[in-house]
Amino acid sequence: MQFSVKVTDYQKNIMLNICDVDLLGKNIVQDELNMNISKSYYGQKLVETEEASILLKKSSIINMVGKEIVSLSVKLGVGSETGIKTISNIPFLIVFKM
Repeated sequence: MQFSVKVTDYQKNIMLNICDVDLLGKNIVQDELNMNISKSYYGQKLVETEEASILLKKSSIINMVGKEIVSLSVKLGVGSETGIKTISNIPFLIVFKM
């Protein structure tokens, strides 16, 4: 499985933006909500599941979109089922590690 990622340093923290690769460049709309999964925000490089797992574990701030990446984060104990939200049946999750 591949994921599209962008890693940045944000106020001395590692910020990870990651999405399922098939969502990159798409716009998800539901009622008044609109999420643009842009290449500039999520599209720095492609990674496989193993590297995605490492990035999820070491990042402090994580923005993730897609069934596969959200499921992986929950499996790793990085994300929580209770924090998952959806737009047009596409799950997204934001994690802040303290």
